[in-house]
Amino acid sequence: MRNTFIGGLFSLVTIAMGFAQEADFVPCQEMPYLMENFQADSRVLDNFYSPSTGSFYGFGRRGPSASYPEKLDRMDRLYKEYLDKLSAMDFDALSQECQVDYILFKRDLNENLRQSQVERRELDSVAKWFPFSNTVYDLFKLRRRGIQPHAQQVAKDWSGIFDQIDSLKTTLKASDDLSVLVIRKATDVGNGLQQALADVHGFYNGYDPMFTWWTSKTYEDLDASLKEYTELFKQKQTPDKNGIVSRKPVGREELNRLLEYQMVPYTPEELTKIANEEFAWCEKEMLKASQELGFGNDWKAALEHVKDTYVPPGKQPEAILDLYEKSVAFLKKHDLVTIPPLEEEVWGMYMMSPERQRTNAFFTGGTNITISYPTNTMDHEFKMMSMRGNNPNFSFATVHHELIPGHNMQYFMNERYRTYRNFGTPFWMEGWALYWELLLWDMDFPTTPEERVGMLFWHMHRCARIIFSFNFHMGEWTPQQCIDFLVDKVGHERINAESEIRGPLSSNSNPLYQVGYLTGGRQFYALKKEMVDSGKMGIKEFHDKAIKLNAMPMEMVRAIITGQKLTKDFKTNWKFYE
Repeated sequence: MRNTFIGGLFSLVTIAMGFAQEADFVPCQEMPYLMENFQADSRVLDNFYSPSTGSFYGFGRRGPSASYPEKLDRMDRLYKEYLDKLSAMDFDALSQECQVDYILFKRDLNENLRQSQVERRELDSVAKWFPFSNTVYDLFKLRRRGIQPHAQQVAKDWSGIFDQIDSLKTTLKASDDLSVLVIRKATDVGNGLQQALADVHGFYNGYDPMFTWWTSKTYEDLDASLKEYTELFKQKQTPDKNGIVSRKPVGREELNRLLEYQMVPYTPEELTKIANEEFAWCEKEMLKASQELGFGNDWKAALEHVKDTYVPPGKQPEAILDLYEKSVAFLKKHDLVTIPPLEEEVWGMYMMSPERQRTNAFFTGGTNITISYPTNTMDHEFKMMSMRGNNPNFSFATVHHELIPGHNMQYFMNERYRTYRNFGTPFWMEGWALYWELLLWDMDFPTTPEERVGMLFWHMHRCARIIFSFNFHMGEWTPQQCIDFLVDKVGHERINAESEIRGPLSSNSNPLYQVGYLTGGRQFYALKKEMVDSGKMGIKEFHDKAIKLNAMPMEMVRAIITGQKLTKDFKTNWKFYE
C-alpha cells in the first residue's frame, strides 16, 4: 500500500509539474517528448557504436570516431523510425509553435539521412586504401558484448593487416593525385580504425590470458604501422605560403541547398551584392569618422590611428571588463532586455593561448570570454599585430557580442528555456549577437569617432566574410585572395587576416558559418522593425521573447512571434532585406 500511495502521489506531482512547465515553457507535450527521446536515443546509439578512447573510474569515454557501415545503417534506422512517428502525428492539431518544431525536426531527420548517403560515398572513395576495415570492425562488434575471440586467429588477422599496410604504404607514397576530400576522409578512417583496435585490445588485454599472449606484440606493431600510414595521408596535403591547407570549395549548387536548408531565400550572388552595398555604406560612415579625427578622406589612416590605441601588456583583461560594464550599463539604462542577476555573476574570463590565436586572432565568447593578447613567447611582429588588432576601440564593438547580451546570454537562456529545442544555426547564434551591434549603433552607443571606427571596422569585416566565403566556395578566389581582400579592403593586420582565413577555409566547417553573422543579424533587425518599430511589441518584450525560443532558423522565430499559419510542407519565403 505504501509503495502504491507514494507512486500515486509522485504521478500527481509529476502531472502538476507538467502543467506548470507547459504553461511557462512548453507549448505542447507531443513534440518536446518526441525530440527529447530522439536526442536520448541518438546519444546512446552513438555511444554504443563508437569505440572507447580510454577509461575514467571504470567508464569508457567516447570521443569523435569515424563512421562505418554498421553504425551508419543503425543511425539511419533511427532517423526513419522517428520520421514514421512524425507521420503518425496530426500536424493540424498541434499548437503553432509545435508545428514549427515538427517542420524543423522533420527537416533535420531527412538531412541526417542525406548526410549518411554522403558519408557512404566518401567511405567508398577511400575503400581501396583500407581493405581491412571490416576485419577490424567485425572484431569490435564482438567486443561490445564481451564475446571471447579466438586469440590465435586475431593475431593472424592483425599480422595480415600489418602486411597489407606495408604494401599500401608503397603505393601511397607513389600517389600524387589524391584529392583533398580523399586525403581527409582517409585520415578520418585511419584514426577511427586506430580507436577501434585500441578499444578491442584494451578490453581483452590482461584479462584474457590467451588474447594477451597471442596479440600483445602484434597489436603494438600494428598500431604503430597504422598510425604511420594515417600520417602519410596527412603529408600528402600541400600547404600554401601561409601554412593553409585549403579545403575543396563546395560549389554554387551546394551553397544554394545549404541556404534553403537554413531558410534563407536568397542566392549567393544576391547576398554578395547586398554585402557589397552594405560595405559601401560602412565606407561612407568611415569617412565621417576619419574627418572628425583629422585624417580627411583617408579612412585607412584613421583606422591605423585607432589600432594604435591598444593598451599595454597586462592591461587587456581590465580593458575588456571596462567595456563589458559600459555595455551592460547601456542595456539597463535603456531597458532593452531582461538580464538575470546570476548570468551577470557567473561569466568567466580566460586568456587565449598563442597557438589558438593563429586561428582565432580575436577574443571569443560564450559561457566565458577568452581574450586574445600577446604573450612573451610570440615574436615581435605577432605581438604587435595581436595588440593592434585587439585595441579597445575595436573590442568596443564585440565585447557585448561575446558576453551580454550576445553569446553568453544565448548559452544561459538555452539551458533554461525550450531546452528540448536546439536547431543550431549560425544565423541564430551569430545573428543574435551581431544584431546587437547593429542596434547599439543605431542607438548611438559609440560616442567618439574612435569607437565608431571600431564598430565600423567590424561591420565591414562581417560584409567581407560574406563576400570572401561565397567567392571561395564558388571557386572564384583562392585563400590568398581572401587574405589580401581582408588586408587591402578592410584594413586587417596581415597575420590577423591569415588567422581569420585559416580556420574556415582549411577545415570542414559549415560553409555558411561566416555568412551567418551579418545575414542573421539582418534577419533579427528586420523582425525588430516589423514588430517593434511598428508598435506591435515593446523592444524589451521582443528581445525577451526571441531569446527564450532557443536556437532555430530565423524565419521560424518570425513565424512564432507573428503567429504565422504553417503547413507540413512549409518552404522558406521571407525576404528580409529591403
